[in-house]
Amino acid sequence: MSENGTSQNNDNNDLLNALNNVDNVKVGDVVKGEILAIDDDQQAIVGIGETGIEGVVPKKELSTKPVDDIKSVIKVGDVLDLVVISRIGNDKEGGSYLLSQRRLEARKVWDDIQKEFEAGHTLTAPVTQVVKGGLVVDAGVRGFVPASMVSDHFVEDLSQFKGQTLEFKIVEIEPSENRLILSHRAIVEKQRAAQREEIMAKLQAGDTVEGKVARLTNFGAFVDLGGVDGLVHVSEIAYERVEKPSDVLKVGQDVKVKVLSVDPERDRISLSIKQTLPEPWDGIEDKAPQGSVLDGTVKRLTSFGAFVEVFPGVEGLVHISQISHQHIATPADVLKVGQEIKVKVLDVRPNDHRLALSIKALEEKPQSGDEGHDNGGNASRPRNNRNNGGSRPRRNNRNSAETSTANAPEESTGFSLGDLIGDSLKKDIENQENDKD
Repeated sequence: MSENGTSQNNDNNDLLNALNNVDNVKVGDVVKGEILAIDDDQQAIVGIGETGIEGVVPKKELSTKPVDDIKSVIKVGDVLDLVVISRIGNDKEGGSYLLSQRRLEARKVWDDIQKEFEAGHTLTAPVTQVVKGGLVVDAGVRGFVPASMVSDHFVEDLSQFKGQTLEFKIVEIEPSENRLILSHRAIVEKQRAAQREEIMAKLQAGDTVEGKVARLTNFGAFVDLGGVDGLVHVSEIAYERVEKPSDVLKVGQDVKVKVLSVDPERDRISLSIKQTLPEPWDGIEDKAPQGSVLDGTVKRLTSFGAFVEVFPGVEGLVHISQISHQHIATPADVLKVGQEIKVKVLDVRPNDHRLALSIKALEEKPQSGDEGHDNGGNASRPRNNRNNGGSRPRRNNRNSAETSTANAPEESTGFSLGDLIGDSLKKDIENQENDKD
């Protein structure tokens, strides 16, 4: 056989082998690919193993990470592990395959994640995007964190997590659908549970600690003590009356609190802010000595008098008999809640937190003639009829004074009947009796 004939037979054998090898290359196979050339379209032309068949690796299929210049990561002669993605063209002789190193890497990543999932392990990955409904995570493959699984509380602005590297629990994995669902909330809850257990074991009633306002409600403020929240009831925020916690506190505010009680079984911690503040009654005898005149605000009205706040957290009682020189049926006839008034201090008892006040002591006393007019229009009548029942007006005046204090029991006001009437009222009655004599 001639040399030309031998060469032709070799070519035919190569062709037959190539045709046979085409059938041996299947989608999904992992093959070795040697870089033969890099074309102008940033594609690598590779030879598939010993098959004599060529394949194409586009730049985007080289790595799971972005590639700007294909020549910066590969060169002619490099041998890569590749996965066959699809067949290009229908002509077997001229046909080639689309190959990918990126998808092979991703397949390995999926396998690794699957093993971590089965073992109950977590993974750590950066947040690359904030999208509607959650976060996108680069775990070697694309992972998704639903908004409800980002934290253990509602987060209005998810953009704060972009760029952060966080720990995640694998909730769901489905490589065939490229679905990886992750949860950071599970990690936060686990951490908080450990912190809560540690803090609950250390905290004791009476401790004073630092915290940060985490949430505000109508009934109080939840304060984060470093992994566990305690409740400051609205009545424990300040010594003065607080209508809404949001009026005096803000979320994120640093506060000092006193521990009132710790209940590990119910997972509850009761706190107080006001008990870390100066006691408002301290030094009250210097701030409000007997006989002093103070500015105050009417806080509450009762049938027996008005409670007036003269300092934050310090309220005194103006008994109904000390509101006006004129007879009034109820304090609400002349006063209203929120009204700014001046009061005179009649009595101070710091240890009992009692303060007796008077409004009428600051007002000019009506003339006796005016009083006579109020009682019947003739000021001389009681004097002329002194022997014919002249004591009757005195008895009526005394009964009036007693009636004005009848609805002021000691347990509700903090003062005895004598405290409420006071020496001043006693002197007024005596003066009235003397005038009528």
